[in-house]
Amino acid sequence: MKYLLGVDFGGSSSKATLLTETGTVCATASCEYPTYYPENGWAEQEPEDSYQALITNVRAILSKTGVKPEEIAALAVDAATHTAVLLDEKDQPVRRAIYWTDTRAAAQAAELKREHGDEIIKQCYNSVSSLWTLPQLRWLKQNEPDALRRTRKLMAVKDYVRYRLTGDYVTDNIEAMGFLLLDAEKMVWSSQLCELAGIDPTILPPIVDPSQHLSPLTAQAVQDTGLCKSTVVIAGATDTVMEVYAAGAVKPGQATVKLATAGRICPITDRALVDPRLVTYRHVVPGLWYPGTATKSCAASNRWYRDTFGGDFDEMSAEAAKVERGCEGLFFHPYLQGEITPYLDDKLRASFVGAAGFHTKAHFNRAVLEGVAYSMKDCYETLRSMGVELKSAVAIGGGAKSPLWRQILCDMLNLPLTTVDQVDSSLGSAMLAGVAVGVFSSHEDAVKRCVRVTGVTEPNPEGAAFYEKHFQIYKRIQAALAPIYHEL
Repeated sequence: MKYLLGVDFGGSSSKATLLTETGTVCATASCEYPTYYPENGWAEQEPEDSYQALITNVRAILSKTGVKPEEIAALAVDAATHTAVLLDEKDQPVRRAIYWTDTRAAAQAAELKREHGDEIIKQCYNSVSSLWTLPQLRWLKQNEPDALRRTRKLMAVKDYVRYRLTGDYVTDNIEAMGFLLLDAEKMVWSSQLCELAGIDPTILPPIVDPSQHLSPLTAQAVQDTGLCKSTVVIAGATDTVMEVYAAGAVKPGQATVKLATAGRICPITDRALVDPRLVTYRHVVPGLWYPGTATKSCAASNRWYRDTFGGDFDEMSAEAAKVERGCEGLFFHPYLQGEITPYLDDKLRASFVGAAGFHTKAHFNRAVLEGVAYSMKDCYETLRSMGVELKSAVAIGGGAKSPLWRQILCDMLNLPLTTVDQVDSSLGSAMLAGVAVGVFSSHEDAVKRCVRVTGVTEPNPEGAAFYEKHFQIYKRIQAALAPIYHEL
């Protein structure tokens, strides 16, 4: 039996998944680590924490399964993009890594967008905001210039972990887009954008394919992890594309619809969709892309509502299910942190509109679920305006586990929503590792063996017609209130 190992690094923890050659998950392990918030709006991580989490998870996997190290054919790692690690001449981090949710570079991003926005999106296929590495580096140049002066290598956090494992200083062609320093058409680092960031392009890593085989594990890595040199380490990619891959979305017309803290619709296309309302990345399947839309406060809206007004998620959902669709005229707009797609407006606010004396808490419960679904429809209609039509989608994220919310969203999008057994970035990394070493013959073979459908939610024609009509009212409310929010 050959085994495949994928390890993901998120905002608060790392997860490892061990996959058999038949596509069965035989073990998982997780390890938490802190994200630091030294000032309001800042978010930082210690690169060493990620490497130590990998060691903990790998050793836990080996211990609980009894799998021999030489039976693990390949390893791949993934992590959230936009999280840059800066190393000095001795390969030591010069500071904590700035996590992608950090907003300290908002002013630098606004300046870059104002003065160089057209050129940035032309080269990078993405619009500048504070979550990208380019404005973060510009912030460091202005506020911590010594950190940049000492930097000799700049890489993403998963590249750092892999560098510790193999000694290979590289990044993959998907991760590279997240720095906002890449000429996406030519696939080379842009000297112009590096100059805006205040760095020399020579400190950036060579760019490789996600399936690229790298050097064998170093003697130190073998000692640290308990693995052996025969395990092939591949380059890997970012967490979102690995999650999309683990959901089985590997062909144009497929998509993932994610109900998590933020909401996302990621269709699979055969071309890059360049638009400031989208975040566009390559797929691990050559020639494909996954342009993503996003609503900032998805499950976060439901959590905020529960924490503010009290209740239990299951009880709230049960009460909401008793309310007729439309909540008898009550609308919720989930702009707790502004909105991304399609408005790109940080000043928007959340609101309940249409409340009357007969409305109960159950109406408000359902209004929150519908409001998020309306926002996701806003995302989908943005994609449709660009010529993207979906045949089906895989519903992922914690919110997708709710039958009520899944049906509301299904009707709202008028799109069948499939659920699968497991969707995790670390599973996607293990699948990619299997393709890279020939355990799986192709990406389609990996999906066929590893992705197990658990159900399909079909749209209700009556519900789809209802929400299509009321979506227009939802849009009119947004347009009417937006100018007022800008005055608050």
